[in-house]
Amino acid sequence: MAALSSRLKSILDALPLRPGLRVLEVGCGPGALARAIAARVAPVGHVLGLDRSERAIAQAIAGSAAELAAGMVSFRRGAIEEFALAAGEAPFDLIIAVRVGALDGRHPDAQAQAWPRIRAALAPGGCIFVDGVELTHAAIPDAASR
Repeated sequence: MAALSSRLKSILDALPLRPGLRVLEVGCGPGALARAIAARVAPVGHVLGLDRSERAIAQAIAGSAAELAAGMVSFRRGAIEEFALAAGEAPFDLIIAVRVGALDGRHPDAQAQAWPRIRAALAPGGCIFVDGVELTHAAIPDAASR
């Protein structure tokens, strides 16, 4: 596994990870953080890496052969503002986003569309971390109030 940057390592260490969690990483890029999280939620947890970039998803898949084979991670191309759980897919205990423009204020229209999608994908009692800011399910911004 490639070494994480000090910033990603700090984020990884701050996350409330434990075996068995289902985690959605929004904006997973080449998958380094997704793989590191998968190692901490193993053996029965799972990480779904989501990214709008086809290239990033290809890199994530290419760099995650062992984790994919073990069923620890999966990757999906898409934008958080269009994300929906697949048929039969369980919601996520933890949703994280590091430097994601649709969630950090750079793209307000996308952000307003993303929060309802996040709310729908989050398990009861789950939480989300956006660049180190923790929100509980009840504290997720309501797009209608914006």
